[in-house]
Amino acid sequence: MQENNYPKLHNATWPGIVGKGPDSEPPIALDTMIEMTAAAEVDGVKFDGIDIGLFDPHYNLSTKEDDIKKLAEKASKHGLEIGSLVAPIWGGPAMGTKEQRAEFVDMVKKSCEIGQKLREMGIRPNGIVRIDSASGVHDWAADPKGNTQKIVETFREACDVAADYGERLAAEGEICWGGMHSWKYMLETMEAVDRKNIGFQADMSHTTLYLLGYNAPEHRILPEDFQWGDRETFLAGLKKLTDALRPWTIDFHVAQNDGTVHGTGSHDKTGRHCQATDPNGKLDIAHDAGYWLRDSNGQLTKAFKHICWDGCMFSNDVMTQQKTWNDILAAMINVRKHHGWVE
Repeated sequence: MQENNYPKLHNATWPGIVGKGPDSEPPIALDTMIEMTAAAEVDGVKFDGIDIGLFDPHYNLSTKEDDIKKLAEKASKHGLEIGSLVAPIWGGPAMGTKEQRAEFVDMVKKSCEIGQKLREMGIRPNGIVRIDSASGVHDWAADPKGNTQKIVETFREACDVAADYGERLAAEGEICWGGMHSWKYMLETMEAVDRKNIGFQADMSHTTLYLLGYNAPEHRILPEDFQWGDRETFLAGLKKLTDALRPWTIDFHVAQNDGTVHGTGSHDKTGRHCQATDPNGKLDIAHDAGYWLRDSNGQLTKAFKHICWDGCMFSNDVMTQQKTWNDILAAMINVRKHHGWVE
């Protein structure tokens, strides 16, 4: 029987930047991230592509044809496709001033233009443009109703711009983004945006923290006395979470989590990304991914054609070991073995 060849397996390049900087560790160059991704191999299987953060120092958001071609060539010379893109929207909070919100939309516009051109070049057969509210939870809490409305209006405008380029926007569920810091707030925001090209980006690490009600205890799903050894209760909570968010999910990150929050550099604390083989990991990666990749009847949704590993805030000594990426690739292959298909 032919082995599954979908979903395609991607690695993220932005962990070379996120949580790095003067107050942490030096960034890891885009070329290095691509080279280590391309070098990973398990039983003859390699990564199919990369997802890219369109921000310094990896990319300066240039929409010039030559600069986009250079980006495409960096991937193609290593036999990798490009998938989802991250818009650098953090200079203008989605609930900020009129000028800041306009900057947010402009960053989305430029990212979508780059995405469209990469598709036209044939290097990007699928993927979304990822966004978040770029707003802190405490700032949002000063005026929940008013700030959510501003986020919704900014997202609507961004969606309308993205539609002009044939792009979809995926809002990342993460406990550090105001108005998106619980599963219910995330749902309310997306429903209020009311655009066909808005969806949810699920990350197995970040969304696990939704279950525990970090930053939004009013929306906690697992009981307060929950113990991690209680697998049955955990899976019941995961089912409730995924049943609510799966219909919106258009982009998916495979990850491991140890049940704690973590932040490095200037990045706020959020669900900790652990190595695929971390003995403290709370997730059965291949099994638990199925709650996102299969509907409530156990049928594959095939809602996206690639999945990506996100290892944000891994230390540089971990990310510069080839074994790290081989272990990650092995975990990704196992997800595809259990929840993939053939095309």
